[in-house]
Amino acid sequence: MKRTLLMAVCALACATAFAQTQQPQKIDETIEVTADKFAEDVLSVPAHVSVISGDELRARNATDLQSALALAAGVSIAPGGDGGPAGSVPEMWGLRELDAFLLVVDGVPWGGAFNPDLPSLDLTDVDRIEVIRGSSPVMYGATSFVGVIHVIHREAGAAGGIARLSGGSYGSTSAAMSMPLTQSADFRSSILVNADRRKFRDDDTGFDRLHGLYRSAGKAAGGTWRLDADAMWLQQEPGTPHLREGRALSTATPVDANYNPANAHIDQNRFHLAGGFESTLGASPWTTTLALSRSTFDIKRGFLTSVSEAGPNAFGFTQDRGVTDVYFDTHVVRAISPALRIVAGLDHLYGDGHAKSATFDYFAPLSGGRGDRASEEPAEEFDARTKRNFSGAYATTQWTVTPDLRFDLGLRLNHTRESRNNNGPDGPEKESRSFTRFSGVAGVAYTIFERAEDTAAVFADYRNTFKPAAIDFGPEAEVEILNPETAQSYEVGVKGRFDEGRLDWTASVFLMNFRNLVTAATVDNTPVLENAGRERFKGGEVELEYAWQPSLRAQFGYSYHDARFRDFTREFEPGVPVQLAGKRLELSPHDLAGAGILYMPDRGFNANALLNYAGKSWLNKRNTAPNKSYTTWSAGIGYRMAKSELRIDGRNLGNKRVPVAESELGDAQYYLMPARSIEVSYRWFFR
Repeated sequence: MKRTLLMAVCALACATAFAQTQQPQKIDETIEVTADKFAEDVLSVPAHVSVISGDELRARNATDLQSALALAAGVSIAPGGDGGPAGSVPEMWGLRELDAFLLVVDGVPWGGAFNPDLPSLDLTDVDRIEVIRGSSPVMYGATSFVGVIHVIHREAGAAGGIARLSGGSYGSTSAAMSMPLTQSADFRSSILVNADRRKFRDDDTGFDRLHGLYRSAGKAAGGTWRLDADAMWLQQEPGTPHLREGRALSTATPVDANYNPANAHIDQNRFHLAGGFESTLGASPWTTTLALSRSTFDIKRGFLTSVSEAGPNAFGFTQDRGVTDVYFDTHVVRAISPALRIVAGLDHLYGDGHAKSATFDYFAPLSGGRGDRASEEPAEEFDARTKRNFSGAYATTQWTVTPDLRFDLGLRLNHTRESRNNNGPDGPEKESRSFTRFSGVAGVAYTIFERAEDTAAVFADYRNTFKPAAIDFGPEAEVEILNPETAQSYEVGVKGRFDEGRLDWTASVFLMNFRNLVTAATVDNTPVLENAGRERFKGGEVELEYAWQPSLRAQFGYSYHDARFRDFTREFEPGVPVQLAGKRLELSPHDLAGAGILYMPDRGFNANALLNYAGKSWLNKRNTAPNKSYTTWSAGIGYRMAKSELRIDGRNLGNKRVPVAESELGDAQYYLMPARSIEVSYRWFFR
């Protein structure tokens, strides 16, 4: 950790020396966010919010969520996971769970009433990414606890475009293009197309993804309409997590081995259609959004269950799954007076998932390589269907008491209904549950200092939320509907801009009391989900950015997270209950830090360098298997001409192969950080 911070300080010092020879330029102070479904300055929001611009993402050639959010304080993205090599598992506020955060793309929950659909996420032609810490219990309802990641593409018909070709390690290639089609006052449209082939050093691991997005908008009937059509084709060759034996990962399995059955795959086809209309209701802006998504999955994969060389030593499954999501929202923004603004609306999330699965046992040689599989022995078949309905009526108020003091109050009435039908070896089973309850938020922001372009404000917020338990789309989906997760959180912080707007910074502390966390378990060698009693999450986060000029910026982020069980008893061995109170959640380090420097002039050479540090953590809930701290670094350099750029970027240049995510499908198994990779790319810019 000390070495990481020393390197970061040296980088900042070198950049300062360089910048002293440059003439300072005015930095744009206006950053708009959509935390409350309307645009506002990030400093006025009573919450810790980070905004990563599309220009920064393109300057760092950040094409996945891990590289995009590498410098967001308190956010750690583990690439891969059970979703396949195209997916990821984020950690926020010390909780690394796929379903604990909300992913939003262009205002629509990406994954609907089920889990965030991270493998289908594409960061081509992004305008900005907004990261909001904590839950969003009013605006987005029963879908998030530890944060919201909102990916916003450039508007339909936005000027300019880009084409990119790249090639990299292990045979990876990529091609992408985005450009406007029409730009008239009454009709605007644009198109985005990209094709990616990503390969990894792990045996037979990678993915092919083809994605297209058409965006259009225009004027009609006294308002503005918009329409997005998104199609994605994804074929993944999954890797396998690494088995833990006792306190450490097994040494009997090579780091890059793959123990999947022959012809293993996670194939997904996804089509998404979203439309909206913005007009007025009386004198108040009125916005309505309707989105429909349909995904189909064809899956075959497996997991090593022991390091035995005799008999079946692996468990596998096949699955055909179809998922339909519908999202509807309509809301009105009413200005009662210049000092009082109210947002009121209704929304609904519908999800329908149907999965047919079959499990089997097979033998996998410990040397790895997917071609040498013995015959697969069929075991059991399952047919599971789940329907979910999340409805809400919400209202939030912003009251600017004085130019320096603002209060936010929000309340939401939630009604959730879900049902499950499972037909397995024990015959048909059914279960349904519904909940009606309130959730809400209260926040205050006070400007303590303001002079010219410099300002500082303190903020505090309280949030009360709940979320129906995650759905298990595993091979042996349980019919039981778990208790909903609930949380109460408190956050206090200070944020501001100094040195004529060059320095942008935020610091915050938080406390969240959690009940019924959904966690993975194994019963009779079968992966299941269960509620985990009570937990407490607390910590602090700080991030800053200094821009000597728009083309030269340095960023730093640090967080301290303490995530512990408060009351949770589990039987790791039959008849032997273990109380986990006081134990830290697995793979949740106390310390996370990141530092980076970015030089991105309009012409000539450009460069960036990033360091990320993760402190010590535990691999298991009993805190008997330690996971060492580690540091990763990435860098890129390019040369930009009038209309093109040639660059080379490297990720995980230190080649750290450390556990970063735990599998919920394989017992005591962990996905590793992908090996070092290098990419060379050439980009054309359309004016």
